[in-house]
Amino acid sequence: MSLPSNDLMAAIATTRFGLGARPGEIDAARDDPRGFLAAQIRPAGADQPQGGEDSARRLAEVSDYQMQKRDAKAMGEAKGPAVKDLQKDLKDQAGDDFLARARLGATTDAAFRERWALFWANHFTVSATSLAVGAVAGPFEQEAIRPHVFGRFEDLLVASSTHPAMLLYLDQAQSVGPDSRAAQYQRKSGKRAGGLNENLAREILELHTVGVDAGYRQADVTEFARAMTGFSVGRPKDPSPHRFLFRDNAHEPGPRTVMGRRYPQEGQAQALAVMRDLAASPHTARHLATKLAVHFVSDTPPPALVARLQKAYLDSDGRLDEVARALVAAPEAWDPVATKFKTPYEFAISTWRSIDAQPSGIDKLAPVLTGLGQKPFSAPSPKGWADEAQVWCAPDALIKRLRFSEGFAAVVADRLDPSLLAQTALGARLTPAVAKAVARAETRREAMALLLMSPEFQRR
Repeated sequence: MSLPSNDLMAAIATTRFGLGARPGEIDAARDDPRGFLAAQIRPAGADQPQGGEDSARRLAEVSDYQMQKRDAKAMGEAKGPAVKDLQKDLKDQAGDDFLARARLGATTDAAFRERWALFWANHFTVSATSLAVGAVAGPFEQEAIRPHVFGRFEDLLVASSTHPAMLLYLDQAQSVGPDSRAAQYQRKSGKRAGGLNENLAREILELHTVGVDAGYRQADVTEFARAMTGFSVGRPKDPSPHRFLFRDNAHEPGPRTVMGRRYPQEGQAQALAVMRDLAASPHTARHLATKLAVHFVSDTPPPALVARLQKAYLDSDGRLDEVARALVAAPEAWDPVATKFKTPYEFAISTWRSIDAQPSGIDKLAPVLTGLGQKPFSAPSPKGWADEAQVWCAPDALIKRLRFSEGFAAVVADRLDPSLLAQTALGARLTPAVAKAVARAETRREAMALLLMSPEFQRR
């Protein structure tokens, strides 16, 4: 497969691999588009949004809120001002986390690195289904995802699976082995025994590693869930990193068999051994390669690209930096036909990037994304946000994007040259038809709205 010209590759580098071109970015990528992307791959991982607290601090604040709420209820009182203030503070901090992430996306000079991090954050989705999970959704990305996105997949898998956000989101923290010491004590004392929870084990197998086509069975899910019993969240005074705690008394004793392999290890090491084998599985390599090809290139990815990424994964023992390099090097990834349709988040971020600006506040950003169907930290399921065009380009969704584009243009267009903006935002991807429509628009506002709603800007 022959490669496009450097001019077109530079535009693809910033709009497909990145998050939309900022002024001057396409020029910066023109001499060596592949090198421009490869230089963003680094062992230290992705950049971190500014500010924010760590998960241990946030969970301490959640515990304080829950304690004050219980005390008020025990006294027969409604939530008082102090309790409501704590609740509001936690929600506001979650909003600040998301705004910091969006500002990083809008301003970064390493947008491929940021897109790569966002892919893995969506792969290991946690959704703010409760106040506690919402409070640590931002720290989860910062602590479990971003440091590991160019390292070994096994490390990323373990970090995400042992983080309090994931343990709380998928109800793993309270999972108790039926024959564990904790369950035996509960039965003897007449207390209601905690049960085995299979949510996290199921999602690791189905979504995070081998995928639904790997041939695992319900028995494998149950056995893996038994191996994971004891993975929990510590108390505020516990010194473990990010508040992860292994509760040995809740762990189901005995060996486990998962996908044909026997695991005699005891305690926490048992589940970690299962994760190590899952990370090394060719099924996992295939599953991840397919997802990456879908995300970056096409909803129906080229088999040759999937094969390249799978090989890079297996040859490097699951090193994600090598997979990223294979993606950049693959000629299939540079197909000039843009078939991917931006998600609402990608659309909004690329809009700010096009004018070298950033969202001013979460009070403006959150309603926009919610209205477009992608509420902050609120993916509809553990599967994460959809990557396929059909989910995001329904007629009603396009009308909402048009309204956003018109509103955005009304605020900023009068101080911009729309024709120049079209060139800096799309480069060689700008078609004569769009350039002519922008140039002939009656007003700058109309011109900018036309640009933002053009197929060339909506697709990547």
